[in-house]
Amino acid sequence: MITVDEALQRVLALAKPVRTEEIDLSDALGRVLAEPVHARLTQPPFNAAAMDGYAIRRTEREQTLRVIGEAAAGRPWTGDAPPGTAIRIFTGAPVPHAFDRVVMQEDVTRDGDTIRLTQQSDNDNIRAKGHDFVEGSSFDPARPLTPRDLALIAAMNVARLTVVRRPRVAVLPGGDELVPPGTTLGPGQIVSSNDLAIASIARLAGAEVDVLPIAADTEESLRDSFARASQADLIVTIGGASVGDHDLIGRVTEGMGMERAFYKIAMRPGKPLIAGKIADAAMLGLPGNPVSAIVCAELFMRPLLAAMQGLPQVERVRDGVLGADLPPEGSRQHYLRASIRHEDGQAVVAPLTSQDSALLAMLSSADGLLVRPAGDPARKAGEKIRYIAFD
Repeated sequence: MITVDEALQRVLALAKPVRTEEIDLSDALGRVLAEPVHARLTQPPFNAAAMDGYAIRRTEREQTLRVIGEAAAGRPWTGDAPPGTAIRIFTGAPVPHAFDRVVMQEDVTRDGDTIRLTQQSDNDNIRAKGHDFVEGSSFDPARPLTPRDLALIAAMNVARLTVVRRPRVAVLPGGDELVPPGTTLGPGQIVSSNDLAIASIARLAGAEVDVLPIAADTEESLRDSFARASQADLIVTIGGASVGDHDLIGRVTEGMGMERAFYKIAMRPGKPLIAGKIADAAMLGLPGNPVSAIVCAELFMRPLLAAMQGLPQVERVRDGVLGADLPPEGSRQHYLRASIRHEDGQAVVAPLTSQDSALLAMLSSADGLLVRPAGDPARKAGEKIRYIAFD
């Protein structure tokens, strides 16, 4: 068995070079830029009023001034402005070159066409040309694009983007005992839930996902499923990766020429994990136990999908303190389902009462995973530990 860290490096090595496509900005939410966006204009394109008021010269703020015009957003004022004059101006309007200050309307008294300041302020209340960005400015956030990013790119007057193509993931559940949700169960049957969870994790990581029909426990059925997944960038199998007579993933993939990166990791839950390549696709063979499958997907599939999109790896392991005493750890790195609360600016992480890898209700109630190294000695509440928060 290899360590978790070594396994992760071998999984990341399965990522192919990113592929790109061009899309409309309106379709770019959650996508990853393949190349920087460059602003096609300067924002704001002129000195703009930051509030409603009057445009004046700062050297004339002690004088009574004559109002000679009005400027609003989309309706600039373009006349001549001799000394001793001002214009009424509204937020977003261009400030004429003759003026260098906008005074708030609340700080002015107006009598007909004349105004006088009643309060003095050091604020110019002008958004300078290019204060936000200038033409040619580059934007390349190296993360999935957010609604805020789309607003910025739109303001840059960019309508189409070159982005990384979403990885195509085929999720392949298998087992004679499995039936889809909503089915009336027969003797010995259980509802298939892992495939939906794994597909959801992949979608949250930016992938396009195809959940294939449940494969039977026969080599022929599995080969048919792999054939359906032939166009995927990543094939994720669930179950059938152990050593029993009915665990066929290793046997079938070996017969298909799989280049195996590893089989089995010194971790729990999730020891029987297979990784490698079949033809041009990466493959992860997840364990069948629900908690094991989901933990392995979080630890290995998510980072792999990030690498497939050219994204930097994010360190998810954080520092916290232990919320309960723990006995010595065994020979494998352990990921315990845990509750997390925050006290005095630090995370207090307490393992849940049961760590059975088949308990979905316990996993659903967990806030994250407490990470214990192999051979970790007994721990007391309050000691420093490391954890991964679910997001």
